[in-house]
Amino acid sequence: MFDDSFDGAKVAILRGNDVLVIRRDDKPNIPWPDCWDFPGGGRENDETPFETAQRETREEVGLTLSEHRVFYHSQQPGPTGDTVHFFAVLWGDLTEADVTFGREGQEWRFMPVQDFLDLPDAIPSLQVRLRMALTTLY
Repeated sequence: MFDDSFDGAKVAILRGNDVLVIRRDDKPNIPWPDCWDFPGGGRENDETPFETAQRETREEVGLTLSEHRVFYHSQQPGPTGDTVHFFAVLWGDLTEADVTFGREGQEWRFMPVQDFLDLPDAIPSLQVRLRMALTTLY
């Protein structure tokens, strides 16, 4: 059972051995400026965790998530003690042409999963959460 009160959601979109990542804006007034991130963000109104992940993904990379792609879902305390949800989805037939980059962030790309896990400028909590999700696949 998941907590009904939460502040946001993130989603790792996996395509084979790659994960879709976004380089955050390089602004000193945001958390994790200029770091590699996954689509996601804050809850609006009475959204469910998945609805938050779905809306943020549509806004940030133009993709519409389907719940049947989700293979992992967890909730953890966020950096300020708030609850955040994390989803991991498998989307094997996703192409670069399917992605429409939104107005947040500097760039997006498909990156090899291991490269993301090894990056010194990726958000560490997302690296941990992705590792946890990957253990459920093998």
